Amino acid sequence: MPDDPGTVLVTGAASGLGAAVAAAVRAAGGTVLALDRVPVEGYRSEVVDLSEGRAAEEAVLRLVGEHPLHGVVTAAGTDVCGPLDEVDPIAWERVVLVNLLGTAAVVRAALPSLRRTKGKVVTVASTLGHRVFPDATAYCASKFGVVGFTRALQSELKGQVGVTLLTPGGMHTAFFDDREAQYKPPPDAKLNRPEDVARTVLHCLTQPPGCEVRELVVTSSWEGSWP
Repeated sequence: MPDDPGTVLVTGAASGLGAAVAAAVRAAGGTVLALDRVPVEGYRSEVVDLSEGRAAEEAVLRLVGEHPLHGVVTAAGTDVCGPLDEVDPIAWERVVLVNLLGTAAVVRAALPSLRRTKGKVVTVASTLGHRVFPDATAYCASKFGVVGFTRALQSELKGQVGVTLLTPGGMHTAFFDDREAQYKPPPDAKLNRPEDVARTVLHCLTQPPGCEVRELVVTSSWEGSWP
């Protein structure tokens, strides 16, 4: 089993990759602090909408308090598909607010504690943070932003906090459930299990100080969006 990852803050911990990461941290002996739009049973959690940056920062501060924080995993994410001029502008902007600005807000609030522990940050991008598809302008903009944000953060926090950019391919989660059929993976799509991706996140979180997994791509063998 991996070393104890300590206390780890996980966004989007109610479902999908976030829930899998939370379970993996707990199984390895760590403590989970959870953020989501709904209550997360079984963990100390805060309910917050990550599209509201200041509220997200305040939620992090309430969860962490004076306790040492050893890791942050920003697994929360959302999407809206369609041509740019047909997608509701508020819905389009919400994708960027949650995926990019929400990620930055959570990390910003956690940094003082992470600096004290020389902890780790794992941001969750996407294969669509490196390449583009039509009808995905909001998601691509947000995830390209996460890639740039994370790489800049690595330079800024060198020697202080370890920073990993995780690029996952498609996973079997509820992420695709509310999409129109044309934007869903086909029924026979071979996607990764979030539990398997979570194991790689745990690997990043448990590296010793000064040793970092800078970038990690985790996809199924049949992923069509990578490379």
